Amino acid sequence: TIAPRPRMLLLDEPLAALDKKLREETQFELISLQQRLGMTFLIVTHDQDEAMVTADRIAVMREGKIVQIGRPAEVYEQPNSRYVADFIGEVNLFEGLVAGSEEGLVSLSTPQAPQGLAAMHDEALPLGSTAWIAVRPEKIALSQEPLPPGPNRLPGRIADYGYLGDWTTYLVEIEGGRTIRAARANDSRLVERPMGCDDQVWLSFAPDAAVVLVR
Repeated sequence: TIAPRPRMLLLDEPLAALDKKLREETQFELISLQQRLGMTFLIVTHDQDEAMVTADRIAVMREGKIVQIGRPAEVYEQPNSRYVADFIGEVNLFEGLVAGSEEGLVSLSTPQAPQGLAAMHDEALPLGSTAWIAVRPEKIALSQEPLPPGPNRLPGRIADYGYLGDWTTYLVEIEGGRTIRAARANDSRLVERPMGCDDQVWLSFAPDAAVVLVR
């Protein structure tokens, strides 16, 4: 395929048939090959993690149209819609009404958060309009100690959790039966989990850890 040295190489799901570990190793081999050859690789994949690892730029498509294009970090950290936020990685979406919008900070009123939610946002939004706050699981902190009242603080109960080696993912049920996903890095060799099912916890996140979406 590369013998004629084309200017662009189309790779349609090139790693789909590989097992997980070999797939991860081959991703970096593709990156190395592309850098050595100096040609453009256009990779089609339905694996979001694969796209994040291998791409210099990602184009997210919906119904045959590109809805966002950018560097992996831009698409992941600054999605331009709920679709992109939900398509790339895990995300928690909170719907609410704009209660305040000033000095780069948007506040949302929502029954899911008694003290409201707040996130950094450059543009002012009309008061009373509908908006969403998107926050990734790894941006959410968990505490077993009660937190003082304030925005972006949610009491809940651990409904389930999954140990993934480097991370532990917690499913936390908050008021109204909504389940929030939070992730915690396993930065110690502790085997017994400090938190388990039915434990009462408090979730929190910083305003600059979330993204405000209007569509």
